[in-house]
Amino acid sequence: MNAVAAASVIRTLIVEDDFRVAEIHRGFIERLPSFFVTGVAHTARDAIDRAERDRPDLVLLDIYLPDRSGLEVLRELHATGRPPVDVIAITAANDVETLRSALQGGVVHYLVKPFQFNAFREKLETYAALRARLGQVREVDQQGIDELYATLRSGSTPELPKGLSTATLALVARTLRASDRDLSAEEVAERTGVSRVTSRRYLDRLARSGLVEVCAHAFLSRARRARRRP
Repeated sequence: MNAVAAASVIRTLIVEDDFRVAEIHRGFIERLPSFFVTGVAHTARDAIDRAERDRPDLVLLDIYLPDRSGLEVLRELHATGRPPVDVIAITAANDVETLRSALQGGVVHYLVKPFQFNAFREKLETYAALRARLGQVREVDQQGIDELYATLRSGSTPELPKGLSTATLALVARTLRASDRDLSAEEVAERTGVSRVTSRRYLDRLARSGLVEVCAHAFLSRARRARRRP
């Protein structure tokens, strides 16, 4: 893995008291090349210690932990002076009070168990897209802010400009994910059956959303970037 690819990988700490479920989540993450598991914590104390030591970019946080509530962990992770870290709650807690407290504590997403891999992947990939987009800009106008929030709400399919379809956008995104190398707009057009002009419009839209990267007139899905080699 080259230095650029390594820098793009999202270092992730799993906090889950159930050993079996924790391993399932680890397996899910290992299927997402943009993410890397820094460790697994089964208690609140271990979670805080590992976050302090390993400084992950993202914590997947269960709410029901044996020694303290995950909500307390959330508050401590975001306390003044702590290293910055994003948190996605992954929990069986579906009551409104817990949800409200988690939102007030600053979670990026809230995923209720049980769920399938596709739901897990969607939450992590929309987070990755948001993170990538924030890394590309220094200032955003209101439209840009709305688009960033739309990325979290609906993944790769925020409200599209007139003339673009969700189905074609998904097709172009899948084509990029399936390729281990950069693709030009012309190559994407050939593989999807759309015109070169249409291909370019969809690629520009994905790039604006942070889901693909533009590199010397070629495009690469961020979900594949971590697999690149020097």
